[in-house]
Amino acid sequence: MTTTHIETVIIGAGQAGLATGHHLQQRHRPFVILDAAERVGDQWRRQWDTLRLYSPAKYDGLPGLPFPADAWSFPGKDQVADYLESYAATFALPIRLTTKVLSLAARSTGGYLVTTTLSSYTCDNVVVATGTFGRTPQVPDFADQLDPTILQLHSSEYRRPGQLREGPVLVVGASHSGTDIAFEVAQSHPTTLAGRDCGQIPVRPEKRIFRLAFPVLVFAWRHVLTRRTPMGRKALQEVRFHGGPMIRVKRSDLAARGVERRTERVTGVRDGRPVVGDEPMDVTNVVWATGFHQVFDWIRLPVMQDDGWPDEMRGVVEKAPGLFFCGLSFQYAFSSMVLPGVGRDAAFVADQILARSRHPKRATGRQADSAAA
Repeated sequence: MTTTHIETVIIGAGQAGLATGHHLQQRHRPFVILDAAERVGDQWRRQWDTLRLYSPAKYDGLPGLPFPADAWSFPGKDQVADYLESYAATFALPIRLTTKVLSLAARSTGGYLVTTTLSSYTCDNVVVATGTFGRTPQVPDFADQLDPTILQLHSSEYRRPGQLREGPVLVVGASHSGTDIAFEVAQSHPTTLAGRDCGQIPVRPEKRIFRLAFPVLVFAWRHVLTRRTPMGRKALQEVRFHGGPMIRVKRSDLAARGVERRTERVTGVRDGRPVVGDEPMDVTNVVWATGFHQVFDWIRLPVMQDDGWPDEMRGVVEKAPGLFFCGLSFQYAFSSMVLPGVGRDAAFVADQILARSRHPKRATGRQADSAAA
């Protein structure tokens, strides 16, 4: 296995990794982007068929390239995937696809060693841009106790209602993805949606008033709901561990389509059936819209907190100089996890890498935190 040295390795060719790469390119810093997928954008292509962004196209462009769609349209998941692929090609970003990262470790002589399925890289900096909430489906331990005649799908496996068996469906998890799926499935199946109410954004994205309200929302997402405000820190806990509010589908939409809404948790299994509250549900399908785990066990560095999230601020890891994250939920603000906000976080991380290249011994997280707004 060959070993190559380069100043910065970016792990992940999604929107966060591409934006970080673009900013490093603008700062004339050498880097490579590694991704296990066969094509840039494949993470989006694997989502359910009808998934659309919640933000209009005029806000969805990454740094340097507007999103090629009507300004107030809501791009579908394949449009996003194709845009990311086009973004990588437009700026000729150095990407190594079908390259899965197996481990990240510190080198005794300084810097880091990134080991992949194809080769190894030594580097001064690493940017982990592997996803907002992680990619390992989170499903209750008791799921394997359900009757085998019940079809179970995690939301990452759900594509369309035609995958489901005839009969009732239980969707578990009432954040925006769970409510979207329940609303769609209810057209063809009796549907129950279970899980705590995560709230809803009152304005409908398709309404004209949204054009007036959305700039205000973006301002709040970028400057009010941040890790520096009490409101932002409270929102961080809600979003990271319980999911975001309903956006496109509202409570009234679910009711109008006949979705039975249960705010109790799914607490276990009785006689092979999922139990909501204290009631076994007679269903033939369960869709687990229960989110993902952040699994960083391949990072062999003591930088993880007890909750499984990295110990970072604005993507800067104080305990491991040269290690950065980008694209995390609430990396700095609510906007960090959506296309309208990832560019700012990527620019911040790129600035810290530039500072390290100039003053490697003086670039600290505290200096980094005050270097950009």
